[in-house]
This record gives sequence, structure tokens and C-alpha cells, in this order.
Amino acid sequence: MPKPETLVILSPGFPVNEADSTCLPPQQVFVRALKHSYPNLNVVVLAFEYPFVKSHYNWFGVDVIAFGGKNRNRLFRLFNWVKVWQALRKLNKQNDIIGMLSFWFDECAFIGHYFGKRYGIKHLSWILGQDARPGNRYFKMIKPKAETLVALSDFVRKEVDQNYGVMPAHTITTGIDTSLFGQSSVRRDIDILGAGSLIPLKRYDLFIEAVKVIARYMPDVRVVICGKGPERERLEMLIKQHGLDRNIVLRHELPHSEVLSLMQRSKVFLHTSEYEGFGAVLLEALYAGAHVVSFVKPMDVYVEHLHVIKNIEEMNTSLFDLLLNQQLDHTPQLIFPIQKVASDMMGLFAQSDSATFSILAAMASDESVAL
Repeated sequence: MPKPETLVILSPGFPVNEADSTCLPPQQVFVRALKHSYPNLNVVVLAFEYPFVKSHYNWFGVDVIAFGGKNRNRLFRLFNWVKVWQALRKLNKQNDIIGMLSFWFDECAFIGHYFGKRYGIKHLSWILGQDARPGNRYFKMIKPKAETLVALSDFVRKEVDQNYGVMPAHTITTGIDTSLFGQSSVRRDIDILGAGSLIPLKRYDLFIEAVKVIARYMPDVRVVICGKGPERERLEMLIKQHGLDRNIVLRHELPHSEVLSLMQRSKVFLHTSEYEGFGAVLLEALYAGAHVVSFVKPMDVYVEHLHVIKNIEEMNTSLFDLLLNQQLDHTPQLIFPIQKVASDMMGLFAQSDSATFSILAAMASDESVAL
């Protein structure tokens, strides 16, 4: 009996169950699209750190093995690596592994790289943002070749080359699953929306400063920020200090579907992060019909309704121009459909000698299995 064709995904974390929509939304959207587009492909996810308990479960038809690493210290991490390696050996005996894909260039890439090298299995690392910044010790530990690296964006690709002297051979972005969006709101009753982790990197203090300036001329401006993180208390203090309690609603982390709904009610999505590989929230906001103002230009190509700014002055000017425009176009912008993202990624494993890979690829192009 032939062994099942299997793609193994190595990730720091993964949703604990099908209801967990807040854990790595872009990655879970990708994995679901992968399974939908290639229904005969066995997809197995190895989650190193989260969920925080050891478990083995099914997630929308995907086999998930969680090791419960809990981000503990070096000794525990080494023990966890041994367990992951043993699980990979077992999977390799029971399956025809066509390839391994690591989310982020970190411990997952380290284990995937050396296991692939030991057993002759193709391994690719998807560099997703922060891992492209200086100080990533795994680049020295792995010494990757360009053809094994997949950059999330043109920006990330250049960052890797600048910081580590290797230009990723492939660029594959995150994507949008249009089925997750409800019917578009007729009324855009939120002027500015922000969503993401409340951490210093995201610079929500600049966000609040921008609202303070706008509120001087537009006292009824309506703003919503949703997310969780260590900066929450400081941001609450800033909002009170500037007298913006009636303008800014600071909400907690919301289910993914609720964030998408807020985007469909928003005129502008403000993204103040100082560094971003290619945040899925940008693509989601664009498809929700909002205009996006951001300090980051992830791709070299022009993107409709994405307004890239260089400084605070440009940010304020762009926000005023958009909010004062009574004819602002809110046509959804679908830049990267998730089906194409899944297809592009699987295309990188197409050099596999597996006899049935071509059949899987053909099935993926059939409209009957499209999302």
C-alpha cells in the first residue's frame, strides 16, 4: 500500500482548536487554503511551543502535533527538539514526505533544515518579518542557500540580503480568504481603525498623537483600536491625558471575524508600526474597502488604496485628505488571493519526484476544490 503524500509544516505555534481564530490568523488561513486546494494531500503541522500542552488533534482536516514547549529555557528547548526530531522520523517512516515548510526562520527552520539534510527531504523556510532583522543567530547556525528561503515580501527579501548576505530566491506573500468577509457595510461609521499587538514596535503612541491633531479640527472623529499587549495601560493613560476618551475606543483582542467586520465599517486603517514584513491586516483592510496609511511599503509594486508615508507630517496630511474626501472610493482591493498563495507555495515543491504530485497540482486548479 503506497504511503500518503505529506507536507509537514513546522511552526512555533498553532490554533489550539477550530474556534481559536486569534492565534496566527495569516498562517491558519494559509493552512486551511492549502488543505482545501489539495484535498488529497496529507498536511501535518508540528507546533513547537503553543498550544502549551502536549496534544495530537485534527484541525479542519489537518493533523496537528503540539509539543507544549511553552517557550521555556534552553535545556527544555533542547528536549523539545529531540521530541520533534523523533516525531519527524516516525512521520518519515509512515508517509511519503514531499517537503517540509517552516514558518519563520527560527528553531523550526533549524530542525527542518537538518532533518531534511539528513533524510534527503526538501525543506523551505518562510521568512515572515521579524526573523529578517539583524541578530537572528539561526542564520549563522544554518547558513542557508538562497533557494531554500521564501520571503514574505520584497521588503523582507531585501532585509535578509542586507543583514545576512543572502537574497531569498522566492517571494510569496500572505493572502486573503474572501469567504471570511461578511457582506460589506453600507455605512462607514468608523473614521480610523487600528488593530494588532499593543507593543512598542507598533507605535500606537503615534497613532494616538495623530488622532489628537485630527480631533482639533474634527472633534467628532471616531476611532477604534483593538488588540492586547503590555502597552495597553500606557495607551489608556495617553488617551485620557489628551482628552480623547470620547473619540478613541480601545478594545481588547477580538475574534478574527469581528476584526474583519470592523474593517468593513472603517474609512481608514492606520498602521504605525516601524517595522513590518507584510502584515496580513494591511491586505485584509484593503479588501474590506478601507484605505490604508502605513509607514511600511512591503512590495515594490503600486497597490491601490495603500498610502505609504515617511514621517508624522505625511501621516497627518494623508489622514486629513482621506477623511475630508466625501467621494472616497471604498471598492475592495483583492491583491493576493489565498488560493494563489497556496498554489505558489506548492509550486516550490513541484520538483519532487513523487508520481502523484502532478495529479494534486491538477486538482488544485479545478474550480470544484477552490475556496
